[in-house]
Parts: sequence; C-alpha cells; structure tokens
Amino acid sequence: MSTATATAPVSTGSAPPSRKPKRRVGAGSLTVVTWVLAILFVFPLLWMILTAFKQESDAYSDPPKLFFKPTFDQISGVLNGDFLPYLGNSAFVTIISTLLVLLLGIPAAYALSLAPVKGTKNALSFFLSTKMLPIVAAIIPLYVISQNTNLLDTVWALIILYTAMNLPLAIWMMRSFFLEVPGEMIEAARIDGANLPTLLRKIIMPVVAPGVAATALICVIFSWTEFFYAVNLTAARAGTVPVFLVSFITSEGLYWAQLSAAALLASLPVMIVGWIAQNHLVRGLSMGAVK
Repeated sequence: MSTATATAPVSTGSAPPSRKPKRRVGAGSLTVVTWVLAILFVFPLLWMILTAFKQESDAYSDPPKLFFKPTFDQISGVLNGDFLPYLGNSAFVTIISTLLVLLLGIPAAYALSLAPVKGTKNALSFFLSTKMLPIVAAIIPLYVISQNTNLLDTVWALIILYTAMNLPLAIWMMRSFFLEVPGEMIEAARIDGANLPTLLRKIIMPVVAPGVAATALICVIFSWTEFFYAVNLTAARAGTVPVFLVSFITSEGLYWAQLSAAALLASLPVMIVGWIAQNHLVRGLSMGAVK
C-alpha cells in the first residue's frame, strides 16, 4: 500500500519587500504640541499679570522688560480709586441674574426634557431664535424702554437683560443634562408618592448638579464680562467692571500698567470661581458625551 507524500511548493522568487511601519506621532510629541498651544493661549494673561506689577516706564519700554523690580503701586492705585463700586455692581448683577436664570431655567429644562408636551420643539426653536438677533439692533428700543421705566443707569436694567440673555442658553444646556436622568428613578419616585417639588429636589437635582453648576458658571462668565449693554445703559451709578476698564483709555494715551492692574483685579473673581468649580464644570460639560 503506497502512501502519497504531499510536499509544499518551494517558491523560487524573491521574498516581497517588507513594509516599513507607518510613523506615528509619539505621546511625547503630542505633549510638546499641547504645551506650546497652552502657552500661546495663556501668554496674554501672563503678560497682563507681569505688566500689572510694573511701573509705567517699564511697561512702555522697548524692547519689553522681562526682569524688573515688582511693585504694587498700580494695584493699590486701582483699589484706592473708584474700582470697588464698579466691582460691587458687577458682583450684584452677576449673582442675581444667575440665580434668576437657574430659578427659571431649571423648571423649563425639566418640562422640555422629562415632561414634554405638544409643541416642545417649537419652544426650543423659539428659545434658540432669541439668540440670533444682534444686540446692536435692539439697543435703541432697550434704551428707550429703560428711560421710560426709570431703569436707565440702574443695576436692575442689567439684571433683566442679563437674565434674558443667558436664559435660552441655560435652558438648552440644562435640558441636555436632564435627559441623562434615568427614567426608572423618576418612575420609582412617583410610585413612592413623590410630588414634583420633591422629585426635583431629592431625585433629579443630585443627578444633574454638575451640569447645573457648569451652566451657572457659564452664566457668571457671560454676565461678568458683558460690555455692550453696560456701557450704553449705565453711567455713573450702575457702571460695571468692563465699563470701569474703558476709563483708562484717555486722550493722553493708554496707561498700560494701570490698565493691566485693573484687568487683573477684574479677572480674579471669575478665575477664582472657575478654579473652585472646575471639577463640576468638567463633569457637567461631559454629561451625555459617552453613552
């Protein structure tokens, strides 16, 4: 009984050339690029901080001085001037308008996400359409209305406008956070007899708290840095910090060191709040990003 032995064919041709592996950008290169971009974005802030501790002669030097004797003269000059009333107006307007946005936006976001009715999409489109009108087109009617209602040059005019300005954005943001609440939690709470206030306070709000914190922080930033309404609707009594910064633009030129000191003091409250709430901000902005 013969057995056939199968032999593998022997290739007489030359082996194919090996492919070179594609070059990949290493983690180190990405880190370097990230640091370069971060420095470019942060450089204006760092330069403002350095200039705030210079004398005016050092601030105007050409080439710029990187090594100088620090001084607190500019910061003390700003604090001893009229800065504190403007700071108080900004703080009051920002806090009250942000609280009003949350007070009105949370029920609206709940209704548009967890209890939708007929016409919900139309309501969302309406909220979004209010952001499409340029503020320049509305300043004259707003000025006339403020004048006729005795709200001109008062903080209440700014509170009303900032609330209306931030509310559509806040509703859209918080609606996306409310959509992340599991429906099973809400149904279980309703079965246990929880009414709407209890449902919002004990069930829903602990889940969406990071998102609400992120929304509040964005409203604070927008209100604190708003300039157009403030410069056109206020004067001596209700001016805010951005209006105060404009006072450093004079016919004699710019006082760079004083302006940098004032800008640093104006930026500190927002930077401190952002630093404290950074964990909530990251968690809130990432809600819904991963399913």
